[in-house]
Amino acid sequence: MAQQRALPQSKETLLQSYNKRLKDDIKSIMDNFTEIIKTAKVRAGESLMKLVSDLKQFLILNDFPSVNEAIDQRNQQLRALQEECDRKLITLRDEISIDLYELEEEYYSSSSSLCEANDLPLCEAYGRLDLDTDSADGLSAPLLASPEPSAGPLQVAAPAHSHAGGPGPTEHA
Repeated sequence: MAQQRALPQSKETLLQSYNKRLKDDIKSIMDNFTEIIKTAKVRAGESLMKLVSDLKQFLILNDFPSVNEAIDQRNQQLRALQEECDRKLITLRDEISIDLYELEEEYYSSSSSLCEANDLPLCEAYGRLDLDTDSADGLSAPLLASPEPSAGPLQVAAPAHSHAGGPGPTEHA
């Protein structure tokens, strides 16, 4: 009987040993499968990242229509900006031209009152006014030196500009 009892114990031990080995092997298979899945996920993720990178590079290097469209849009924006600047510059030019015309008109109308009094251009009227005030000593009028000291008295130079319709230049001795 002892032998019969030993046999069932050895069978039971053997069954427990098989059961333990089975559990260990299943656990090892599960661990290996989990690692395979993790590795596959990493590789799949890396593969997807590489694919996305390749697609971006392809689109950047080979998507000429969108690049050309972007260039055309920028050109249109810059042309519109140029036209706006040109319009503003033309407006400024016109305004400055009008202001300058008005200033010239004011200047010439104020200087013409002096010229009408003496019928001379502004520079000659100014010289004439000096001549009228200092005509006694004759120092304000430009003098011409005679070529030789014994050639005669010094003469006053005639004004270089004469006003049309005016009495003309006068000489003082």
